[in-house]
Amino acid sequence: MAIVEYPQGTPFPGVIGGTTDESSPAWPAPVRARAGAPNVVMVVLDDTGFGHLGCYGSPIATPNFDSLAASGLRFTNMHTTALCSPSRACIVTGRNHHSNGMAAITELATGFPGYNGVMPFENGLLSEALLEHGYNTFMVGKWHLVPSNQETAAGPYTRWPLGRGFERFYGFLGGDTSQWYPDLVYDNHQVEPPRRPEEGYHLTEDLIDKSMEFIADAKQIDPAKPFYLHLCFGATHAPHHVPKEFADKYAGAFDDGWDAYREKVFSRQKQLGIMPADAELSRHDPDVPDWDALPQDARRLFSRMMEVFAGFLDHTDHHLGRLLDFLRATGQLDNTIVMVISDNGASAEGGPTGTTNEAQFFNNAQEPLEESLKAIDELGGPEHFNHYPWGWTWAGNTPFRRWKRETYRGGSTDPFIVSWPAGIASKGVVRDQYAHIIDMVPTVLELLGIESPTAIRGVVQAPLHGVSFASALGDSTAPSRHHTQYFEMLGHRAIYKDGWRAVCPWPGPSFTEAGVGFGQPISSAKLSELDATGWELYHVAQDPAENHDLAADHRERLIAMIAAWYVEAGKYGVMPIDGSGLARMVSEKPQVALPRDHYTYRPNTQSIPYFASPHVLNRPHSITASVDIPDGGAEGVLLCQGTAAGGYSFYLKDGHLHYVHNYVGREQHTVTSPDVVPAGAHELRFEFEPTGKPDLPHGRGTPGRLQLYIDGDLVANADAPVTTPFILNPGALSCGANPGSPVTSDYASPFKFTGTLHEVSVDVGGELIHDPEAELRMHMARQ
Repeated sequence: MAIVEYPQGTPFPGVIGGTTDESSPAWPAPVRARAGAPNVVMVVLDDTGFGHLGCYGSPIATPNFDSLAASGLRFTNMHTTALCSPSRACIVTGRNHHSNGMAAITELATGFPGYNGVMPFENGLLSEALLEHGYNTFMVGKWHLVPSNQETAAGPYTRWPLGRGFERFYGFLGGDTSQWYPDLVYDNHQVEPPRRPEEGYHLTEDLIDKSMEFIADAKQIDPAKPFYLHLCFGATHAPHHVPKEFADKYAGAFDDGWDAYREKVFSRQKQLGIMPADAELSRHDPDVPDWDALPQDARRLFSRMMEVFAGFLDHTDHHLGRLLDFLRATGQLDNTIVMVISDNGASAEGGPTGTTNEAQFFNNAQEPLEESLKAIDELGGPEHFNHYPWGWTWAGNTPFRRWKRETYRGGSTDPFIVSWPAGIASKGVVRDQYAHIIDMVPTVLELLGIESPTAIRGVVQAPLHGVSFASALGDSTAPSRHHTQYFEMLGHRAIYKDGWRAVCPWPGPSFTEAGVGFGQPISSAKLSELDATGWELYHVAQDPAENHDLAADHRERLIAMIAAWYVEAGKYGVMPIDGSGLARMVSEKPQVALPRDHYTYRPNTQSIPYFASPHVLNRPHSITASVDIPDGGAEGVLLCQGTAAGGYSFYLKDGHLHYVHNYVGREQHTVTSPDVVPAGAHELRFEFEPTGKPDLPHGRGTPGRLQLYIDGDLVANADAPVTTPFILNPGALSCGANPGSPVTSDYASPFKFTGTLHEVSVDVGGELIHDPEAELRMHMARQ
């Protein structure tokens, strides 16, 4: 007897009698995709500029990204929001970033609807829509779309990937992570990487492994069921971590500097049709020194930093190739829609000189050039958290002005590739139609023949803001359907309208010209002044690199575009305009747990993110562990926080009790008990007693006395002349082990405690000294 199925939610069509022999069964029909529905793969790169991919003119080898371009299309006019979380929200919802509550990264949330970092459920995700049409949905890699105070094991989990329509998740929740020792989450729980760096582990390879595993798991059950894979690499965000052989491929490739890079890439972009033959390269940025004016040692260091970055991108391309080969070998690649995008332009968060360890930058403790040079051969490896100088940022955004966080095209125009061999006849060609990342969702839905849902799980859906560019995929002459688009990022504003672009830079066209740096607040009087005199106007249809300000020549057009910006701002929740960084950083935010002076931790629990951990820096504090030591002794970590880049660890080794404070990866200050801790039950305690004041401007935290107690008796003390002043980043706190990068070279991670550890308590009743500006730098670098 054939199975009878009926649409879910409709009346039962069978017969219900008194017994089964006089009844006829019927089943609610499973949700199935239409026959032949294509797979969807979204590849989101991080901090990758317009001039970084080989198919966009770069000398960096990206053959697999190039192969997607050769089998599909490259767009020259695709735009992002210029920042991480805002762009990622647009990509998955098809709505503008302020309407998603994502005016900036979630760590800079404030109490206004467009700024609170809480994506509303009425803005459904593509994953939620496709789930209702029979797709498997997989999220792999970087998320950064959950409020930072909800990234802990206390939840709530409603805005984690599994709460927003993804059936499987493997990746990291925050803005950045070590590629060698990542902070991994599998579905809704924290996990450790499957291997160690010395065993060949790297996050990018792991993400590709999991992508293929998720697809294979589903396909072996239902080969006809399509999938949506949202693949968000940690690359090429800092830290620029890569196996040395990939970086070494580029030895000497960038010795002629960032000015020469721009010239070569721009020439190649014209040859490829990415830029018009008569286009002009943007001006030399006032914040970037001339390469030839740099000391020889600086050029050598900065060249190596760029070699490491290039290797990082090359390595990412290599592993993307594994995924493409897998799809090809399993007969799925031809009927897979692949879209490749970066979340914003290249990142300038390495500052003018770059860094071997971002923890030093955050803590005002930047090492001198001669110290950085000592690490030159280790850059990219597990010991460092490196980022190149912003001269390479500017070069990576060739031919445009500026960079990430700013709404000039260098921050907001990105490479965009679309490939669907079975569905797009055009191959290897360029499209110049204007588009914005909010157009990606409506385009995918049109290609799949799916209407945007009116409700998801009972929540009525807001209209999509983007428009489909599907017509441009098959017709180079199809008109642009996206006519107007506003931009706002940290007070930096712009608006596009039919080939023209008005920009109001904040705090100015460059930091040098403004005379101040990033993060300045905007008063109402200053806003009026900016609207009267601060806007620039570019005819980008003829001047794509925004070189010629036509504001004085087209005053009426500019006034109309400024008015249009305010119309769009009112429509999408942009107000109030906020140029500040520090004020957002220190503003009061709702917390899952209220602040307290006493914290209790137990072993075998999840690590605690830095923002949710006790703030022990620059204040008296104590750590107390309740343990049982077996006959024969025990060893291992009781409590630790941080990594080799900086942190502290309280542990037993060789029977002795130890505490170490790792000052920004540069110095280690230790204290050790003279005698072995005997077998039995004990209370092991560390106390920090300040002995002076911090020198925050010079990156030196409070000096203090490091004291060890066993069962209330002082057994050892030592002085630390300097401690970390502001931030531990990475800064996860762990009880009973040191997963990931070890805080000290005195042991190898995870160094789990081998005795019985009942609990560890931390008391922080002393006065807290902190620097909000340093905290801001940390959060902005995690975008």
